[in-house]
Amino acid sequence: MDFDPAQDDAVAPPEALFSDAAIRNRVIEFLGGRDLGSATGIYIGLCDCPNPAKIQRRPLDELDRLLACGEGIARSLYDTHSILVHLDVEYVNHDAPAAAFTDPWRAFRLQEPLIAKIEELLSGWGIRPLHLLTGQGHHFVWRFPRGSDLERRLRHLMPCAGREGGEQVFANLALVMEYFAHRIKALAEPESAIPVEITASHVVPGESGHRELISIDISEYGDPLASRTIRIPFTRYRKPWSSGIAKHHGVEEEIGPCVCIPLHEMDVMQALTLRQDPRDVLSLARRCCMLIPEEGEGTGHLLDEYIGSTLRAFHQRFYETEHDPPETWPHTYARTPLHDLPGCARHVLTFPNDLLLKPSGMRLITRCLIERGWHPRHIAGLVRSKFEDPVFQWGDSWCGYSPSMRADFYVRLYSGLLATGLDRLADFHCEAARSQGFCWPAEPPCELHPFLPDPVKTVFSIP
Repeated sequence: MDFDPAQDDAVAPPEALFSDAAIRNRVIEFLGGRDLGSATGIYIGLCDCPNPAKIQRRPLDELDRLLACGEGIARSLYDTHSILVHLDVEYVNHDAPAAAFTDPWRAFRLQEPLIAKIEELLSGWGIRPLHLLTGQGHHFVWRFPRGSDLERRLRHLMPCAGREGGEQVFANLALVMEYFAHRIKALAEPESAIPVEITASHVVPGESGHRELISIDISEYGDPLASRTIRIPFTRYRKPWSSGIAKHHGVEEEIGPCVCIPLHEMDVMQALTLRQDPRDVLSLARRCCMLIPEEGEGTGHLLDEYIGSTLRAFHQRFYETEHDPPETWPHTYARTPLHDLPGCARHVLTFPNDLLLKPSGMRLITRCLIERGWHPRHIAGLVRSKFEDPVFQWGDSWCGYSPSMRADFYVRLYSGLLATGLDRLADFHCEAARSQGFCWPAEPPCELHPFLPDPVKTVFSIP
């Protein structure tokens, strides 16, 4: 039976909302079809699991059960008919992780200048995405057809090692999205009250006393296509509770209910109120459409702009060499002279699980080794060698993921920020490292300052 908005909450609990036909129809549209039989997503997955790195895939025919349970669910980023393009922006607070949920008004207001720049850029390229509001920020989603000229252009954009078919297209789309993230950061950071970072790297405390930032989160492009998902609109957002954040910080009663919704006929502040009321959410579901828009022409304009960019030139330099072959690692990467590095970098490389999984750990190693004249691709090779070394007890951490792809993505990202001048190294000193939580006692005592790289000399003038 459909949920009747006129019923009293004591009779019709909010969970009944997600079994309503209008909600189901919107979800199936987002899956790429008019019914489950025509859906083009290959699986649905559970969101907000205690360990978000673990892929919990479910077949499409479990949709009704998961909706009835009021679960937070996502769809596969992989689509059988289209290439999906996804940009995730969110407020992150490393000192008060619940802040986005206890005071969403402030968290989303801080994002407004950045969102305005994203919309300006997308409009300039002629891209009209589906714009979704999540628990901590915004998702922008669009698509273009498989088999199109645009897909062929992307396939041949850059010969990323070890990629074939859809993975090659996805790996090259990652380069374009990295450029998009650069443009956002360059335009939005001067107008932002808090730092704007590409991925949720650690920052120094700001005026609030917290290490807070706006993350342009393109980290999904550092993993295989089949491993990543996009949160489905009109489903629940349970992260504060499932992650333990609400309970750990004692704010369970301060966080209201939250449903992922599209920005349709409303602004963000209105949406923050609407998403808490089942009746309003249902009313919205009955008057909007969740088919992901096809925006191939505009995406082609974005690709053209990337091809003429400085970042494209850097990417060509990055891929001009390969990682050392794994059989040589005992004689190459394993013999990296750690004593030449500052204590913080030595510590990260000595205890890579899980310090090297953190964006800030990857950034630190990249900055230090760039100064030492390393080719960025070999920095990625060193990181990969740590990821693939069983002595660090990775267990099943890499199940469904690629150590090589992850290492290339983050080292390319952070060395590219140096190459284009977007990373001005303002926080590359010991006081900042201590405030970010990335400083450990070292013998002999060390300073980061001597490792301050000259980006143009060491990144663009690679021997």
